[in-house]
Amino acid sequence: MLKVLGRITSVNVRKVLWTCDELQLPFEREDWGAGFRSTATPEFLALNPNALIPVIQDGDFVLWESNTIIRYLANRHGGESLYPADPQSRARVDQWIDWQSAELNPSWVYAFLGLVRQSPAHGDPAEIERSIKSWTARMTTLNGQIEATGAFVAGKQFSLADIPVALSVHRWFCTPFERPALPAVSDYFARLAERPAFARYCASATP
Repeated sequence: MLKVLGRITSVNVRKVLWTCDELQLPFEREDWGAGFRSTATPEFLALNPNALIPVIQDGDFVLWESNTIIRYLANRHGGESLYPADPQSRARVDQWIDWQSAELNPSWVYAFLGLVRQSPAHGDPAEIERSIKSWTARMTTLNGQIEATGAFVAGKQFSLADIPVALSVHRWFCTPFERPALPAVSDYFARLAERPAFARYCASATP
């Protein structure tokens, strides 16, 4: 059985678990990371030299990097409805997965850690404001994309790209600051709520 290493409070671990749920793929999960078993041990470093979660073990095959993991799982387990085989359709999904990682995620880190996690290292008001401004710009981009598709981030159908994007949107709504109205994003989040896996790994989770 597939084994997922990582604590469920990690947004990147939940990305993998949500994908497993969508694929109806059974798995076992072990708690690793902050508050649990240390990822700095030789045992874990032998699996991922970066000491980061999640890691999966699929038989003898070991893989890390959450976006790579979800693509692998969709490829291996008949997930064409999430990750289409057509090159152009797949590229559109990849585009938004990579955008979430390269553009959206870095924008919210400082504000989220400062305002939600109350991290002492992320308490500079000017830096929080800068993060919020950057985050809002990316969310405005997302709002425009959802307006264009009328449904999901990569098109009319739910795809693998919606999993990482939705988890970031969840943090947008859970972070206490004055947000602009982004109606398409709000509608998108409500649309996602119709999926059982969303309830298990996004809406009900600690941000």
